[in-house]
Amino acid sequence: MNNIRGKTLAFAIIISLLIGASGTYVFLNGLDNQVGDDKQPVLAETVDAKEDLDAVTKFLSAMELITERYVDEVDEKVLLEGAIAGMVNALEDPYSVYMDEEAASQFMEALDSHFEGIGAEVSMTNGQVTIVSPIRDSPAEKAGIMPKDRIVEIDGENIEGLTLYDAVLKIRGEKGTNVVLTIDRPTSSELIEISVKRDVIPHETVRVKTMDHKDKTIGVLEITSFSNDTSERFERELLALEQQGIDGLIIDVRGNPGGLLNVAEEIGKLVIPGGKPIVQIENRDGEKVRYISSLEEEKDYPIIGLIDNGSASASEIIAGALKEAGNYDLVGETTFGKGTVQQALKLGDGSEIKLSLFKWLTSDGNFINEVGVEPTVKVSQPEFFYLPPLHVKEDLTHDMLNEQVRSAQHMLKGLGFEPDRTDGYFSKQTEKAVMAFQNTNNLEATGVIDEDTASAIHEAIVEAVRDEKNDHQLQAAIELIIKQSES
Repeated sequence: MNNIRGKTLAFAIIISLLIGASGTYVFLNGLDNQVGDDKQPVLAETVDAKEDLDAVTKFLSAMELITERYVDEVDEKVLLEGAIAGMVNALEDPYSVYMDEEAASQFMEALDSHFEGIGAEVSMTNGQVTIVSPIRDSPAEKAGIMPKDRIVEIDGENIEGLTLYDAVLKIRGEKGTNVVLTIDRPTSSELIEISVKRDVIPHETVRVKTMDHKDKTIGVLEITSFSNDTSERFERELLALEQQGIDGLIIDVRGNPGGLLNVAEEIGKLVIPGGKPIVQIENRDGEKVRYISSLEEEKDYPIIGLIDNGSASASEIIAGALKEAGNYDLVGETTFGKGTVQQALKLGDGSEIKLSLFKWLTSDGNFINEVGVEPTVKVSQPEFFYLPPLHVKEDLTHDMLNEQVRSAQHMLKGLGFEPDRTDGYFSKQTEKAVMAFQNTNNLEATGVIDEDTASAIHEAIVEAVRDEKNDHQLQAAIELIIKQSES
């Protein structure tokens, strides 16, 4: 017994600190969402010492039983890793996770200028690996991955019981390789298989363009994520737009999974009128800190925010601040609904716990977690924007009835080829629509959706989604800018 206690003393101290620190974190160095830049919590006064000792004794007893009496020899380090992961899992918080040294290294790499993978933010929700949002123009988005998709298999292997970061490591891989994800999508009655070709994921966080409409010049600033240099790039591009003399500004955070909280605050100070709150941070005791905009002069042009259900976390801070500032509209769909703040806390051996430490509240004090931010002008995209890609295991032909046929019918209709119905039954008119598509795209006009035709339909849909004329949300925002700039 003494030998076991000696071996596990260091482990027990770590466990004791984690248990005994309940309610005693004092956070001294500011608030960052997701990554803490070596900022650590300070452990203040401990809770009841006897409770700590009892907990450590119980832990050591369990360790002794397993190491001395389990049927196979067990590595004590593996037991410790499992104990820490178990504590974090017991929180039932999709955003708090334990990362061993390898997973922590992968996490930090994802925050660098680029990494190789599919380009999607994921969380663990109700025990399932869930897509928060694919990164704009990433392989995941191009393949048809959507927010709220639940991954049930990776390359044909069921991932039930895997930790979030074990699943992420299976999804990521070298550029040019493929990974097949089996998706449970809330809007689909069948599981969907999506093959994604991995690529280098660039960290281009701010994109800018101008659009001329009805003699007005409208600036569009798209934020793809909130990273270390995002606010600087946003400020630089905003200044350039203003020097051009824009008549209005659209801030597009659709499909933006979030990032650093302080960066959202800095961007808020560039557009939210001075004196207005940008965000509030609340600790476990209900104490709040309000972050107020210091913008000297309110902008003399209208500002519209673009949001969708892939807008999460820091994106929702900007959306909520715009909406509750009183002068700005949000166009699109209700956001994802992530209202907590995480920080990666080092454990000394290369491993980390990414832990939810605070709630964030909107300017008016609303907690949007699992609720989201509602648009002031609700606009949905065309039906074909939301469809899974066609996955043709067998040719789709006349008289079939299934989910793939239904998707194909919606796609054909969106491309201007009328199938006469969208209920999944492959009718004669659907066959004619397929033949018309095949003729237009230099394919043999068989009326059968084979692999080549399915691929051509998918490529045509991707082009249609990228066509700004089909972007109903963007077009609605433009019209709103024109109306407000003339009033």
